[in-house]
Amino acid sequence: MNQDHNKSKENTYDLYISSLLIGNRLNCGMTIKNLLHANSNTNALSHEIINIYEQFFQRSLYAIGEYWEKNLITVATEHMATAITEGIMNEVYPLIINPKRISKKVIVSSVENEEHQIGAKMVSDMFEMHGWDAIYLGANTPLNELILFIEQFKPNLLALSLSVYFNLPNLESMLNKITDNYPDVPIIIGGQAFRYGGKDIADLYSNVIYISDLNSLEKYILTLDQ
Repeated sequence: MNQDHNKSKENTYDLYISSLLIGNRLNCGMTIKNLLHANSNTNALSHEIINIYEQFFQRSLYAIGEYWEKNLITVATEHMATAITEGIMNEVYPLIINPKRISKKVIVSSVENEEHQIGAKMVSDMFEMHGWDAIYLGANTPLNELILFIEQFKPNLLALSLSVYFNLPNLESMLNKITDNYPDVPIIIGGQAFRYGGKDIADLYSNVIYISDLNSLEKYILTLDQ
């Protein structure tokens, strides 16, 4: 039975990424809607959102990034897939936002010079699902402006997403300046780049934690909600 479920899940993923690669947004959107419709109660929905984000959005974009690196697709195809994914995430958002707010704020941003923002958006949505006010800054937020945002909004937490390993020095520069100015603000870091190393950068700071995936992020958020 479990084997049949896994096979069905893989078939659904194959349909999704095939549609994504040819720009069929309608098929991609219907695939996700069908998954959400099958898990409409609150507890199952939380689990399914994480499943969709990791096993469909994240997995497909990682694969498409690898196709581009191998010159199997054009950069235009990669951009198209990213735009479709972000569009579907916007459609899913009304199901995610929790009307019960907990008076906590998180600033979510990509690292300076990062042009990828889907990972940061996923993190932002996870906090919103748990009643936080997520101030989502998207891609390539200049460090000086981020510092000003921290001063203005006084968040309970800062989340930084790193997609390209080459930008690890930028993350370290950001952590140094932010911790110098706001040593008491907890910071979580994560993203695709850490598949290639660099996780131990968090060990250099007392207020920085590396989060590997959305399930781990949810568990961490739940500890903060207590």
